Amino acid sequence: MLKTYNKQPLSYQKQVQHLQCKGMLIHNSAWAETVLSKYGYYRLSAYWYPFRVRKNRAILDHFELNTHFETIIRLYEFDTELRLHIFSAIEVIETFLRTKLTYFIGHQFGAFGVYDAANFHPKFNHSNFIRNCNKEVERSKDSFIQHFQENYSNFPKVPIWMLTEVLSLGSLSFLYHGLMNNKALNKEDKKAVAQHFSIHHEKLAEWLHILTYIRNICAHHGRLWNKELAIKAKIDKNPHWQAPITPTNKRIFYVLLILKTLLRPTGFDTEWCLQINQLLRPILQDENYRFAMGFPDEWEKHPIWNL
Repeated sequence: MLKTYNKQPLSYQKQVQHLQCKGMLIHNSAWAETVLSKYGYYRLSAYWYPFRVRKNRAILDHFELNTHFETIIRLYEFDTELRLHIFSAIEVIETFLRTKLTYFIGHQFGAFGVYDAANFHPKFNHSNFIRNCNKEVERSKDSFIQHFQENYSNFPKVPIWMLTEVLSLGSLSFLYHGLMNNKALNKEDKKAVAQHFSIHHEKLAEWLHILTYIRNICAHHGRLWNKELAIKAKIDKNPHWQAPITPTNKRIFYVLLILKTLLRPTGFDTEWCLQINQLLRPILQDENYRFAMGFPDEWEKHPIWNL
């Protein structure tokens, strides 16, 4: 039988007292109240959840011994920084993909070739894609879109080099997914784009789907630390992507390996890794945190991360 939800909102002072009653060590109550007023009790609860006592598979309502509020905030602020680094990497990859897709489609099919369903594989929902394209174009406030609308016919149809500038990563991923790749017909359009990343075209499609999901988490300030990914990669045949070298495909370390691989042709991979290593090292000294994020013990020596 379902219960009636009857929890009442608490003042920041009461929130601090509530945490202390459950065993959270808080040495500066005034500071804790300030932090809760900035970040929010419910948002932070995802970071102290792993510190609750487990007994006979049950999760109890109090914390393990020596659970410090400062530890929770350190994790939260680490996760915030991690999202920023990941978001910046995805932005670089997205720009690179945007450029390669635009160049290929423009030269292969012409300025407006994206609007012709014959240029895509038969199972691609082209009409739905174009409807979404039109919405994104009409929503855009960019001056180049407004200029086109004021001076040329057939709006919201715009040239591919304008269209890709206003499409989201999800739409770019969907566009790439719709390209043909049939060796027998000598139509290897996906491969032509994927070769710039030096990976198989099916892997690129899968990874773009994952990065769209991760980007949305970052954009909405979601948690990446200790998160099991809802969208994950298929098991890779390459042993470097398998356990025990890569413990799991369900945690954020796997995504970092994807980012490292896709950043390589952009030339930003080395600088990005150096920056994110500085963020990761202090946290990953704790084996529990390594496990929570899917990192191997000697993660800096990982053959993909260290490449």
